[in-house]
Formats: sequence, structure tokens, C-alpha cells
Amino acid sequence: MSLRVSDWRDAMLQTVPVMFGYLPLGAAFGILFMQLGHPWWGALLMSLFIYAGAGQFLAVTLLANHAGLVEIAVATFMLNSRHLFYGLSLLKRFQGAGWRKPYLIFALTDETYSLLTSQQRMDLERHDHAAAWRISVLNQLWWVLGSLAGALAGATLEFDSRGIEFALTALFIVLTLEQARRLREALPFLVALIVGVGAIVLLPDRHLLLGAIAATSLVLFAHYLWIDRGQEGKA
Repeated sequence: MSLRVSDWRDAMLQTVPVMFGYLPLGAAFGILFMQLGHPWWGALLMSLFIYAGAGQFLAVTLLANHAGLVEIAVATFMLNSRHLFYGLSLLKRFQGAGWRKPYLIFALTDETYSLLTSQQRMDLERHDHAAAWRISVLNQLWWVLGSLAGALAGATLEFDSRGIEFALTALFIVLTLEQARRLREALPFLVALIVGVGAIVLLPDRHLLLGAIAATSLVLFAHYLWIDRGQEGKA
């Protein structure tokens, strides 16, 4: 029992940065959900069974504008297509996860991916599926609690919530700095910075995220091939 408590405590400490982002951002979603005239329990169900973060914001906005299911499906796919890249990079990590694997796939958000890939290399090599599962569960818990609190507040209170959406940007900054501190490899972050700026300048907003991720992946893959060929040449 003491081991389990210790494991959950460790997972909670790791998810504290996500908690500070998910609680206010989830609350913002819950408030928006109520402002668009939906019942409070709908926000709770979306956060439990969809758990898509920005996808939930997009869905309720499109529903409020009377968009069709096909439009919502296409827009959501485009928004969440970055998870294709996330999943591919974790194929080996999730091997042998057993009954935990479906939930690990379902709960793979941007922030959870960042935490899992920020763990020490030794942890990555051990493929600690139980630890990854605990992190995933706690991250969703923070989002669900935030959504529920926002929905209940939106049903009973009136207040100015402008600017609360910046919590997500701040969270990404913190997680990026944490990854940089642990990995101590400048290349991925330098490539991301250059490609990101280039995407902002060259691409329209609707294609910016996907284009930046695809370009970054291609550059890093080309670098990997170049390094691999260099090592074969030395051998």
C-alpha cells in the first residue's frame, strides 16, 4: 500500500504544472459551454468521454454556429492530426502495456505527451506503463475538475473571463523549458523555433500547426538519417 501511495504522490508531483494549466483552462471551457446555452452536465461528459482540450472548445463553438456533423468531424480531425505524430513516436513506448494501452492512447494529450517524453531516459527504457497510466489519469482528472467547476460557476455566477485562455500558452512554455532542461539537446528546440517562425510567416492560420509539425518532423527525420548514415560509414 505504501508503494502505491508513493507512486501516486510521485505522479501527482509530475502533473502539478499540468494541473495549473488544466484547472483554469478547463474552467474556461466549462464557462464557455454554459454561455452557449448547454446543460452543465454536458461539459462533464465531454471532458470524461471526449477529453480533447482545444477540440472541445472547437466542438462547442461549431455547434453554437449550427455546423453539421461532417464539418465538425473534418475540423476536429485537422485540429488533432498532430496526435498522429505523437502516437508514432510512442509506439515502442506503449508496447506491452496490456489493459492500460487503450486508455494511454485515449488520454494522450499535448501535455501528457510532453510529460511522458520528458521523463529520464532510464524511465523511458524501462517502459514503465503503470507510471504513464497514473500520469494520464491525473491529467484527465485535473481537466475534468476544471470543466466541472467552470460549468457550475457559469450556471450560478457572472464574471469577466477574458484572458483566461492564455493559461494554455503559459503551460506550453513551462513544459518546453522543462524538456530543454532535461534533454540538454539544442537541435530539436532550434528546429522548432525556426520552423515555427517560418510557418507563421508563410502559412495561413488554418494550416499553421499541421504545417509546422510536418516540417519539423521532416527536418528531424532527415537529420536522423544523416546521423545514421554517418555511423554506418564509420563502421
